[in-house]
Formats: sequence, C-alpha cells, structure tokens
Amino acid sequence: MAKRDYYDVLGLDRGASEDEIKKAFRSLARKYHPDKNPDDDQSEAMFKEVQEAYAILSNPDERRKYDRFGHNRPDGSPFGPGGFQGVDINIDDLFGGGFDGIFSTLFGGRQTRRNQRGSDLLYRHQISFEDAFTGTEAEIEIEVMSSCEDCSGTGASSPGDVRECSTCEGHGRLRRMQRVGPFTQQVVSDCPACNGEGKTITNPCEKCHGEGRLNKNRRVRFTVPAGIDSGTRLRMSGYGESSKDSRGAAGHLYIEVKHDKHPWFERDGADLLMALPVNYSNIVLGCELEIPHVDDKPLKIKIPSGSMPGETITVKGRGFPNSRRRGQRGDVTIVLRLKSPPRLSRAAKKALEDLRSHIDDGATPEESARDEAERRRK
Repeated sequence: MAKRDYYDVLGLDRGASEDEIKKAFRSLARKYHPDKNPDDDQSEAMFKEVQEAYAILSNPDERRKYDRFGHNRPDGSPFGPGGFQGVDINIDDLFGGGFDGIFSTLFGGRQTRRNQRGSDLLYRHQISFEDAFTGTEAEIEIEVMSSCEDCSGTGASSPGDVRECSTCEGHGRLRRMQRVGPFTQQVVSDCPACNGEGKTITNPCEKCHGEGRLNKNRRVRFTVPAGIDSGTRLRMSGYGESSKDSRGAAGHLYIEVKHDKHPWFERDGADLLMALPVNYSNIVLGCELEIPHVDDKPLKIKIPSGSMPGETITVKGRGFPNSRRRGQRGDVTIVLRLKSPPRLSRAAKKALEDLRSHIDDGATPEESARDEAERRRK
C-alpha cells in the first residue's frame, strides 16, 4: 500500500506553519492514541502514521527534503533501516512540559500531588414512624479514626522528628522515563520509601505509634427533616475519618435513616394507604368514623351509604409532609374492607334471617354477581 502524503495525514496544506503542524498533531494524537482505543488496531496504525508525519514535518531540514523529494528521497528513509521505530520524540519538548487534560492521562505527564481526603463512613439510624412524620433532632455516638491530638496528626513526637524524604525530596512521587514507540514517556508513581507521604519520621509519637491517627468515640448531633423517606442518607461533611496526610481534609459521615412500620398505615412517598375494616351495616347505610392519626388530630372518615368492599375514600392533605414541596402534605387513601362478624347469638341470627327476607330479591348468587358487575360498569 502506497504511503500517504504527510501533509494529508495531518490534514494540512504545504504552507502550514510550525504552530499549525504541532496543533494538528496534538489533535490527531489524542484521537488515535492506543490508550484511548485499546481494542482498535486501525487506531494504532493511524497513531504511528501521525507520529511519523510529525517527526518529518516538525524538523525544518527533514521537511525541506520531503517537500523536494517526497517519500523517494535519494538518501533513503530518514529513520534508517529499521524504519520509524528508532526516532526519539520527547513528550516534554513536544508539549512544552505543561500539557494537561486528556494528554496528561494518556502520556503520564507531570502531576501535582493533592492532599488525600479521609475515608467516608456509613452509619444506620432507626427512628419511629411518628419522628419521620414530624422530624426530630437526633444524636449518635460513633467510633472514628481521628487525628492524634498529641502530635497534631504528624505521627512524630515533635516537629523536628519529621524529615523530608531523601528518596523523593519531599514530593511523595517519583518520575522515570519510559520508551513508548517513538516517544519518551514520563511515568509518575508514589515513592516507595515514604509511601507517597513525602516525609519520614525518625521518632514516632507514642500515643498513635507514628500513624498520626487513632480511634476515638465521637458524639454527632443531626437533624432529621419532617417527611423523610425511609432509607434516605444524610451527609455530614468532615465527620468521617481523618486523612492519613495531616494536610488532608476529613471524609464525610453518611447517616442512613430508616423508620419503623406503622400498625395500619403504609407509605407511598408522601401519601398514606390503609385498609379499614367496616361492618356490613356501616358500609350499606354509611357512617362517619374517627381514628387516631400521626399528626395527633383524629382522622375523620365519611363512608357514603351504598358503599362496597374494595372501594376507596381519599382524605386530602392529611398524609406525610412533602419533602420536595415545602408546606404541602400528601393524601390518605382508605380501602374499605368488610369486617368479618363475630360469632352470632340465636337472637342475632333470627334478626338476620328477618332482614334477609326483606332485602332478598330472590335472585340466585350468579344473577346477583352479574347485576353487581353491570352496576359497576355503569
């Protein structure tokens, strides 16, 4: 296969400036770099082609020869018998030693060591159904890895016992050069001598044994908002574990709040659902009932006459506080359930027999079922 024109490879005109050549190479190298396309052999081939084109066009002498002779120069390939693999293109020279973003990820450029944040903690807290409705103030006691007060988190008996790591000169990171094809790549890793801390301790603190941290009991107060959903996690910033690095921030404490079940209510977000057992006479004749409610005000339920088991009654605005809409509450939905009668006395049975003679229309059970289905359709 014929080798493509280097200018076409980079998408440039023959009069392109040095800056335009470098800009085109950066863009295409990002696109085709093997680390970004690990399973694409074509991208790897394109990446090598882009490297080769840049190696020639970025060198003024080589570019003049290429402009005059193209690929068929009299002295053969500028890369020698081994082809392009022997060329040395230094990444720092190519990108000015200060490139970042995706190229820093792809080529392992210089990295600034950041102070490490401490680990996050998760604690589960149970509250009553009523406290979830009204909201409450709560307090828990946790055991958490905290900064040692004796050494202020340094891990040393005195400030003079903390020394700069001689291996990494206090940076906590070591850099080494590695060849990747035609590139010289800079690889950065934690210093093994100080575990990336950038310091060594000659005389450890007796209380924390040089760790700079130790377990402590801590009391934490927090607010549970009204209407909280069971399973919600509250975040307490800075209440997690202290950082191993004395300069790093503490982690977060997440408190997962769950509430107890209610004897008759079930939650659906801010709405409450319940099944209400009602005897036959109250369903047929209708009635008004009051039951205790979580807001300490009786819940008044009006059952219309002629109701049927399975029908629902909705009481607006008496559900849980809506956590997303301040000042609003959900609804209460009541499902009517026929209450099974207790064991009847002879007198009660006789009264029911008399009642049946008055209300029985003589229809068979099958006919009654069909009549009821028709009534519901209407």
